[in-house]
Amino acid sequence: MMISRRTALGTMGGLAAAASLAGCGGGAGSAGGGGGSTTVRVTLANHVWTENIKGAIAEFESASGLKVELTQLAEDQLSDQYNVKLNAGTSEIDVMMYRPLQEGRLFAQNGYLADLAERASADAEWNLADFQSGPIAATTFENVLKGVPIITEREVLYYRKDLLEQAGVSVPTTLDELEAAARTIKESGTAGFVARTGRTAAVTQFSSFLFSHGGDFTDASGAAAVNSSAAKDAYAYYGRLLREYGPDNVSTDMSWPEAMAVFTQGQAAFYTEADSLYKNATDPAKSRVSDTVGFAVFPAGAAGSRPYNIPSWALGINESSENADNAWEFVKWATSRAMILTQQKAGVPGPRQSVWDDPEGISTYPADLAEAILASTESGVGHDRPVVAQVVRAREAVGQPIVDAITGGDVSASADAANAEFQAVLDAEKK
Repeated sequence: MMISRRTALGTMGGLAAAASLAGCGGGAGSAGGGGGSTTVRVTLANHVWTENIKGAIAEFESASGLKVELTQLAEDQLSDQYNVKLNAGTSEIDVMMYRPLQEGRLFAQNGYLADLAERASADAEWNLADFQSGPIAATTFENVLKGVPIITEREVLYYRKDLLEQAGVSVPTTLDELEAAARTIKESGTAGFVARTGRTAAVTQFSSFLFSHGGDFTDASGAAAVNSSAAKDAYAYYGRLLREYGPDNVSTDMSWPEAMAVFTQGQAAFYTEADSLYKNATDPAKSRVSDTVGFAVFPAGAAGSRPYNIPSWALGINESSENADNAWEFVKWATSRAMILTQQKAGVPGPRQSVWDDPEGISTYPADLAEAILASTESGVGHDRPVVAQVVRAREAVGQPIVDAITGGDVSASADAANAEFQAVLDAEKK
């Protein structure tokens, strides 16, 4: 999510005001779980959400009577610290910011994340039911709530209003219409479509194509399903869009910065990407086409419009923490409706449905983007990659047919090979 530090810092005053007493549990005297401790040790990733929350911590401390000891790390450093400290059973971390779909399952399997179900369900004012089902599903393991989502994203369709008008095509509402429109614009000399192409980077964005075709990474029994007919159709479709209607000599190693650059430099008409990155396309300082960008809900396939709706980050409590009550006070405050509303107005999409339903909650978003997001929360799927502990290995397996489809390879054979490799990952995790 590319939001300037100036924007983040500018929201701090509003966050501090919103934070006063929001979600706090009545001072240090009520903060148990640590032998009367009045501290809470919080480890967060470098992120605009973190910068915003830091500006309000003093208000939380004043309202709760707790002292926050904050550690802030880059993503790689954060992962390294978790790998070392959590594996050693450390009690030095109380609250932990983590990525539910990247390491959440591994952390849950290893017993690193405390059960939050009882605390969350008991607090009617905090209101667990207000959180969207997709993000909550991603922070739940074996029917137990292990984390609280803080940042969400969905896949939407970015498009160039001027190019569509010049070509005489309407905003596509189906995947068939998207392909037809991309073909028409490609014939005029501009790429009709661009998206991520890298083997692992593309998996998350390909997922919405997979779901909308009626497929998924696994079937109802939990077996690998990336060689189903629906999955093969999705791979072929995604590859065809890029191979036939994408940029000339399209590379197969693009992640979002490279694909976004193609779009923002005016070299493509359509782009499917996470809504959380939208300011890269609408900010004149970053985009040559900022005044012509439109947004629409992900086009419908055979199974309808099924974009992912996932939490990119969540807060959990370390199972070995000796300050669980204090930790919950921080989590409850940081994920209160008031805090989520203020964060969302600052450009950080949140997980509370009531905030999206509130006109104030979408007041800073382009109207068509807000409309697309609202539609996506209803039909969204709660994962954008295989839900496994060995995420990297799984993404490499299921991502290979994407590359093969783009380069014109045998999609069916590639999907069969990917399915076998992915099934091996699933089998290994059952042992």
